[in-house]
Amino acid sequence: MALEQFSCDEEKIFWTFAFFKDGRAARWSENLFRQEADTGIFPIQSWANFEQQFRSQFFPVNVEVDAVNALEGSSYYQGNRTVDDYLDSFLTLVSDAGYTDPRTSVVKFRRGLRTNIQGQIAIMPFERPADTDPEAWYAAARRIDQARLTNETFQSMLRSTTMAPTRSALPRPTPLSMFRFPQSTPPPVPLRPTLPVPSGEVPMDVDTVQKTRPAPLRGCYRCGEPNHLVKNCPHCLDVQRLTAEQREELIEDLMALKDAIAEEEVESSLEEDFV
Repeated sequence: MALEQFSCDEEKIFWTFAFFKDGRAARWSENLFRQEADTGIFPIQSWANFEQQFRSQFFPVNVEVDAVNALEGSSYYQGNRTVDDYLDSFLTLVSDAGYTDPRTSVVKFRRGLRTNIQGQIAIMPFERPADTDPEAWYAAARRIDQARLTNETFQSMLRSTTMAPTRSALPRPTPLSMFRFPQSTPPPVPLRPTLPVPSGEVPMDVDTVQKTRPAPLRGCYRCGEPNHLVKNCPHCLDVQRLTAEQREELIEDLMALKDAIAEEEVESSLEEDFV
């Protein structure tokens, strides 16, 4: 939003104060509004006065001296920040301090890096950046930090996959054999009524007598006589007692026997003629 869109300086100032929500800026705006509540007059009457007081509150008196002091101390170190965040603040300090010597920039940058990152760059077997090339040091630090972040992401995914419950780790259901179900009681077997037995006599076991008694033979289906079966019938060659099917079978057998005897006679006569 352009400042020309406001009708007066007071609107510009109040619109700018709307962004001072925390830190020193919030405390400064609260102090100004408190003075207005006490005196009835807002302490800043023009935009030029606002710029002047803002610079006196938030701009350092000597930017170069403050940057040099920061680079000589340890407050600018990387710490838990990424290399990109550390490099942004470091380049600002180097610019404010007025450092132009590349070797000095490399020394300051290397001193503020994490120990493992600057150690990996220092012992690189190939394409190790020179101590007079700050840009090469910045690029190498970015590559190593990016590889570290990628590896941490992979390790976190691996741990989450390992911690996921597997099929074998899931609780198994209790087998049915471990439960005891109530057994059903079989119905009572009805008792056979017992007849009174005269004194001095032993009751006869009907089932035992039936088992020991031989089963009667059925009559022969051919001749009708009892005590033998069809295969043992003495009238098996009685033509009058044969059925129609049995007679046909007997005739076929006799004809086959006749043919066989005739063939044997022919063969024997041929052998005699040959001799």
